[in-house]
Parts: sequence; C-alpha cells; structure tokens
Amino acid sequence: MKKITIGALLFSMMFAGVNAQSLKSPDGKFEMDFQLKQGVPYYNLKYDGKIIVEDSKLGLRLFKDTSIKFASEIAKPEDAKFDLNNGFTKTDEKRDAKNETWQPVLGEKKNYINHYNELAVTLHQDATDRDMIVKFRLFNDGLGFRYEFPQQKNLNYFVIREEDSEIDFPTDMKAWWIAADYDSQEYQPQTTKISEIPARWPSSFDSNASQQMVPNAVQSPLMLKKEGKDPLYVNVGEAAVLNYPASHLEVDAVNFKFKTHLTPDRQGAKGYMQTSTVSPWRTIIVSPKAEEVLGSKMMFNLNEPTKYTDTSYIHPTKYMGVWWEMIIGKSQWAYSTAENVHIGVTDFSKLTPNGKHAANNTKVKEYIDFAAENGFGGLLIEGWNVGWEDWFGHSKEFVFDFITPYPDFDIKMLNEYAHSKGIKLIMHHETSGSATNYERWADKAFKLMNDYGYDAVKTGYVGDIIPRGEHHYSQWTINHFYRIAEKANEYKIMVNSHESVRPGGESRTYPNWISAEAARGTEFEAFAGNNPDHQTILPFTRWMGGPMDYTPGIFQTKLDYYFPGDKRFVKTTLAKQLALYVVMYMPLQMAADLPENYKRHMDAFQFIKDVAADWDDTKILSAEPGDYIITARKAKGTENWFVGGITDENKRDYTVDFSFLDKGKKYEATIYEDGKDADYINNPQSYNIYKKKITSKSKINMKMVRSGGFAISIKPL
Repeated sequence: MKKITIGALLFSMMFAGVNAQSLKSPDGKFEMDFQLKQGVPYYNLKYDGKIIVEDSKLGLRLFKDTSIKFASEIAKPEDAKFDLNNGFTKTDEKRDAKNETWQPVLGEKKNYINHYNELAVTLHQDATDRDMIVKFRLFNDGLGFRYEFPQQKNLNYFVIREEDSEIDFPTDMKAWWIAADYDSQEYQPQTTKISEIPARWPSSFDSNASQQMVPNAVQSPLMLKKEGKDPLYVNVGEAAVLNYPASHLEVDAVNFKFKTHLTPDRQGAKGYMQTSTVSPWRTIIVSPKAEEVLGSKMMFNLNEPTKYTDTSYIHPTKYMGVWWEMIIGKSQWAYSTAENVHIGVTDFSKLTPNGKHAANNTKVKEYIDFAAENGFGGLLIEGWNVGWEDWFGHSKEFVFDFITPYPDFDIKMLNEYAHSKGIKLIMHHETSGSATNYERWADKAFKLMNDYGYDAVKTGYVGDIIPRGEHHYSQWTINHFYRIAEKANEYKIMVNSHESVRPGGESRTYPNWISAEAARGTEFEAFAGNNPDHQTILPFTRWMGGPMDYTPGIFQTKLDYYFPGDKRFVKTTLAKQLALYVVMYMPLQMAADLPENYKRHMDAFQFIKDVAADWDDTKILSAEPGDYIITARKAKGTENWFVGGITDENKRDYTVDFSFLDKGKKYEATIYEDGKDADYINNPQSYNIYKKKITSKSKINMKMVRSGGFAISIKPL
C-alpha cells in the first residue's frame, strides 16, 4: 500500500497553497492545482475537496536533434539536457472561460454543452531558452490538459522520445482495462485492481493479425472505480489525437500511478513536430455516478469545430451486409482458388471459381431485396473487388486497386438494381494494412464511388501497416486516417473505419468519419468469443470518444445451426442483441445476421426496423461497468423513445421508470424481453413481445436472464 504521512500531506498542501496556480470548475466541485517543484511541473486534482489525483509530473523527453537513427531510442545520460520536463520557471499565466452550446452533425443529443474554465501556464526553460505552455481546462465533469509549443528561436523542429504525463491516484481502484498494443484494441476487457494488473497482464490477450504488445501497460480509455462508502468513478483517456501518436498507460501497480507511453515508429521516435503545435488532450472524467461518466461529452468538447463547409451529405444509416456469412465461414471473400495474383495482370475471368464467393450478383440481389423490403438504407458488400486470393500475410504493398470488380460482380447492374429499390450500396476498401497503396488509389476509388452513387465506405487495416515499421497507432498512420477522411470529404463520402485508431471525440472536427471499429466487435463471437460482460464495459471505455461499428443483431447465435457439432456461439440472448441498438450509439447501424435468420423472427426483427440511429436526447437510466447498462434515447426529430437494457453473466431485475417522458402525454410501448425460459447458453432465442399503454408515471419491471436484456419501443398515442 502507498503510505502518506499526515505531516507530509499537510506540508504539501501548505506548499501548494503558497506556490500553486489553482483553477476551479464552473460549478466549483473540481479544483486543479499546478506548481513547479524545483523546476519540475506538477498538477493535482480534487473533487468536493478530496484528492482524486495526487501531485503528478508533467513533461516530455526529446531526442537531441532531428536526425534519428536505428536504436536511437536507447537513452543516454547526456540526452537529458534536451528534455522538456525540468529546469522551468513560470513566466506567464492566462485564464479564460467558455460556456457554449453546439450541435453535432450526428450525436447522442441534439445539443452538447461545452462549459469550462481554463488556465494556460507559460514555462521557460532557462538552460535552453525555450518556452512550453501547459493548458488546463476544467469542466463540471473533469479535467483536460495538453502541451502547447509556440514557434520560437530554439524550438522550431523537435522529435519526441516520450511523453511523461503522469496520473497518480491515492488509492488502489477497481479497473476495467485491456492490454496495450501498438496495433490493436481487439482484446477481452479485464477487471482487476490496479495493483493486480501486472499479474493478470501476461494472460490478458490472445493473438491478433497485427500485434506489438506493450509490457505492463494498458490502453485508454481506462475505466476506474474507487469502491467503498463514497464510490467514485474515474475515466482516463485522450482527445484530439491529431499529428501525434496514440498513447498507452504504463502501470505503476505499487503506487497506483499511470504514465503516458506513446506509440513509436520503427526507429523509436514517437512524434516529429514542427512549431507551432500542440499535443492531444489528456482527459480525466470523474463522477460519483457511473451514469454521468457515460454521459460525459468532454472528449468531443476538447476537439475543434469542423472546418467542412458542407456536411449535408452526412447522415445516419441503417444497413445490412454480405459479411456475417464470411465471418462464420459459410462463404468467402475470394473469388478463385488461385494463391498468387497480380493486380492489373491476372485475368480473373480465366481463374477457377472456388464456388463460395459471397459477393456474386445473385446473392447480392437477394440481400438488396430483403433490405429494401424492410426499410434499410444501405447494403455493405465485402469481397466485391479483385485481390482477395492472397490479400493477407505476405506484406504485399500492391494488394488491391479498389476499382476492379470480380467477374461475378456486375457493379453497374447491381447499383442500378439497388437504387431502383431505394438502397445505396456501401463500398468496402480493405487495405490489408497497405496504407501507402490506399493513398495512391484513393482518388480513383472515391471517384468510382461517386460514379455509382456510393456515399459511404468501410475501410479496413487488417495486418501490419505499410510503410513497413509503422504501427496502426503511430504518428504517420494517425495522419493517414485523417488524410483519408479529408479526401473522402472532397467526394462527399462518409467513412466507417475498421482496425483504425480509437476515436477521441475527433468526429466533431471530421464529422464524415462517422464510425470506427477499433475494439473487439461482434465478429469475435465467431473467433475467440466475447464474454457476457463485454458489452457492459465497452460503453465505458471504447465508446467514450465516439461511436463504434459493433455490428449487432445476430439472431442465430449457435453456429452449429450451419455446421453441426460447431461449439462456437454468440454469448447473448436474442433480446440482448436488440437492446444493443440502444445501449450502443451507432449512427451507422448494422443488422448483421443473414436474411434467412431474420425471416424466422420477423416479430423481433421489427425492433431493428423501428429503432433510430441518431438522437435528440439520451438518458443513462442506470449503469455499472461490467454489470449492466440501461439507456433511453429519443429519436432525432420525433417524439419516439427507445429503451435498451443489458446485463452480464448474472440475471437481474430492473424497474424502468418512464418519468423521462413528457408529462400528460400517453404512449404505446412495445416491449421485447427475454422469455421466462431464456438462457444465453441453453435457450438464447426465447423471447416475449407485448404492448402496453404508458405515461410518465408508469413503471415496468423487467427481468433479464444471464447475458440477457430487453428493448422497448415507445410511440406517442
């Protein structure tokens, strides 16, 4: 246990009172203190007068010049004099405040409130004659801080060795975390104390298509809970990660401390910077209520408003896809049996078809018909383009051209057929990690989309990144993701990225990047599986900075339906799959199962048809990370509400209080609940549907079975 003597604490508080620069949140509940101790910058954070973050160091380590060589990440004592973490004096401070309301293009509420007080401290390093600004913004839900580097004589270009921002907690809290990796977030969440992370860490991850683990480190957003009589929830993350690598958190399990660890390139460099420039914001969201953490929009508020002049093409989309049947192994992406193909050279019409290619004219038309009959707006088709025969595992740079369809995919005919039915096809651009190749072809690929009326693309980055030696979360690749978003905006195209960096509220600035994967989605139900508590943790972690394309809606959860004897199964009930459409915010919302499975349960499928994808209001009714979440949302531009509730491996009762509805109005609620004999292992497809008239005074008791849930559709009478 960390020990703090009363005398030392009093001395520290007295010292802070004399020398610190203090900042309070608009409501006065938070107080942040900044101070220099022997030239080293520190900050702390209090909530209701109690220490949440103890004195924690700030600063960066730099390389001595901009000529980085291999193995130059190995620090030498003489390099320390180039660091921006000591020898400072305070030369200026500026204060500011803002209280504004802004409207996201797509969002969980019609209006987001951006209300903060700001302190910017200018620090001068005498030995090098350099300035650095540390900027703090204190909101009513927590703290954001970043570094700013003005253009100056002795700091024009610099290379970051490491950022050493610390977050030092006074107690051993419960933590929901995943292991740190420079290339993937697709891991099962772990639940331990901070002190227990090192012991659990070696067994906390499985294999991935691209993987570079960071020993004894975790990823953000990181969810924490101070348990006991006065519980407190803390979320640690980052926002506005632009021209900078994504970060991880090194764990000091003895002192309950976390330190920033940036993603490097192959040379060990973590950021090539040119002033004037800024770092991302480090975020600490705090509340005594888990529901308020889920409701925080701090990450979005810390991003800049969009510079796009036209966002009218950006819209919520409900879609289906030729996808799940390939994920489970029923069909394939590749068209032929060949093992070695050359884009632009191989004549695919002369290759031997494998007989399992899913993206063929007949099947795609069947999907179009079903999607159109049921009111969907889009259809994703994966495996339509040549190159899938040897797409993975060869570090092949020219792997796709993104414009040439397979012989059995008539792009012109299918687009005309889809448009005649009111369906827009969604393009799939898997890059196999070859970001350089994608940038070369992006203009031609997006022009093709314009020619055929596609307005959304799903990008993918499975495998190691090319240029070789870069990582999915290193500075170059982060910049690539935003170059693609900006290029897509030129062609009025929305982007749904997979295997990309997790979002940190950047959709405020790049609203056409409407969704991302960047976590362990539904596809893993067919791979290594997801635990029943998985969906009750993701909203507190991955979802804090932006929507995820989780691809729910799997009704046929047992895969032995297709392959007798197959032990794989989706670890939820059917009713829980419905609830995910409300609990998880997804403006690009997929009904992921096969049409044949929906046809057997059209009464339950009605909820997926009815549920909205964008919202005027959201209320987190009740939540506990790892246990349960109950969410109510009001559909954009209507008086319709939807409620979703999910639980982990434990059955639960929950009484829905409808006091969020307008007083004096009458509504009809359609309830989709677990059947009395439902069980996610033994009887997942058991459900019950009934209607009930309700008002704002109504209450309904819901019973959720193991890994079960409920969904409610509410319409005014």
